[in-house]
Amino acid sequence: MALRIHHVDAGTMCPALGRFLGSGRGLGRGKMVCHCLIIETDRDGLIVVDTGFGTEECRRPALLPRAFRALTAPRFELDACVARQVEVLGFTAADVRHVVVTHLDLDHAGGLPDFPAATVHLHQRELDAARRRGSAKERERYQTHQWAHGPRWSAYAESGDTWLGLPAVRKLAGVDADIALVPLHGHTRGHSAIAVAAGDGWLLHAGDAYFHRDELVAAADAPVGLRLFQRLMQMDGKARVASADALRRLHADHPDVLIMSAHDPVELQHATA
Repeated sequence: MALRIHHVDAGTMCPALGRFLGSGRGLGRGKMVCHCLIIETDRDGLIVVDTGFGTEECRRPALLPRAFRALTAPRFELDACVARQVEVLGFTAADVRHVVVTHLDLDHAGGLPDFPAATVHLHQRELDAARRRGSAKERERYQTHQWAHGPRWSAYAESGDTWLGLPAVRKLAGVDADIALVPLHGHTRGHSAIAVAAGDGWLLHAGDAYFHRDELVAAADAPVGLRLFQRLMQMDGKARVASADALRRLHADHPDVLIMSAHDPVELQHATA
């Protein structure tokens, strides 16, 4: 059981044309966050869900592709890195024993080198895709410097478990806390959401399975810029749409589950409150 969950922004991005992203006005810049979790547990030390940008990338932004930096305009604030926020909570990087990633896109896996001793949990398809980098899109999104330190990978495939009716991996190796990997493929080949038992209920970090809170009600309610971006970045459009539909059903059937995406600043604000 998780003792305490901290919601943090590990990489604010300020893309242009914020009006079309639902987070700005006119032609001004919008706001997207890198919503990560720092989980204090009684037996597993700290568990981090997604890592945003890492400390080395904040010191050397040129490590990341020029096109990505131009499109998203990250702030690269060193104090926002998960490693720094762990220290603010009174811990050290060595206290992070497990990192669970929704996927290995560069804005989700940048902090992996900050926790070299941690076990990294993810879907096997995602690890395979990141290692293969079989398309131009995957060569751009998967940055090998983020795992050049040789992480201790723990990769999973569906094995018949379910979570609230969805296929899931209910037991992560070496983790006592009730945390499940919920495959929601499409954005990437092995994209997954992360379910965490929180007190009397659950929260679900859905990663990039959706980008805007209104998508939990209807896909067409998302700002047009985000809908276009999702289509641009998806690896499997049919699977992505099916994953989004599954999230909408979950939201309707289980309104007590706190569902959050990785980049919606309003969801982050609500979660921290």
